[in-house]
Amino acid sequence: MKTKLLSLSFLALLFLTSCESEQTRKEREAREEKERIELEQRQKEEEKAEAIRLEQVRIEKEKQAEAERIEREAQLEKERKEQEIYDRYISNTLRTGSTPYSKYYGGNSSCSDYGCSQIKVRTSNSDVLVTIKKNDKVVRHAFIQAGDSYAFSFPNGTYQAFFYYGKGWNPEKEMKGGEIKGGFISEEHFGKDDPQNLFNNELVYELILQQNGNFSTRPSNPEEAL
Repeated sequence: MKTKLLSLSFLALLFLTSCESEQTRKEREAREEKERIELEQRQKEEEKAEAIRLEQVRIEKEKQAEAERIEREAQLEKERKEQEIYDRYISNTLRTGSTPYSKYYGGNSSCSDYGCSQIKVRTSNSDVLVTIKKNDKVVRHAFIQAGDSYAFSFPNGTYQAFFYYGKGWNPEKEMKGGEIKGGFISEEHFGKDDPQNLFNNELVYELILQQNGNFSTRPSNPEEAL
């Protein structure tokens, strides 16, 4: 009788263990299925995010390539226009005594009475645009061809000479931020002398082009000289 009771108890225990194992298995499978679904969702989201990132990278690369293309074409167009201007004006010069800035400074008046002085400029192998200032205002100016000379006359006083030389005169070139039009397109250089007090005398400048390309005058700039 005791043996039968033990057997029944063992069978009952097996039955309960079997029921718990089945329940655990179902819970595990349910948990694993949930995890699988969540993993698939995460993978899809990651794939979607990666696809969006790659698309953004592609778009940015296209934008950059387009911007570079536009910049390259703009640079080529700029170079083309510069070359066109260069070819057009590189051999252009003006006659000695021309006043290309007369629109801004007026023409050159002469002074031949007592109480007049002169500034004479002789050039070497470069065209030169000379400006003469009094009290920081241009009172005379003239273009002088290479190897030529020109004399300015004016009432006695203190004057300062500025020299702008180069090659190829472009009448449309903007100078001083667009305030003035007309300038050289190649081999530009600006020079000046100190203010000189003139009284019934003639001051002569011999502009000699040195090996380094500069005249024997002190350096200047377009804002100061023009």
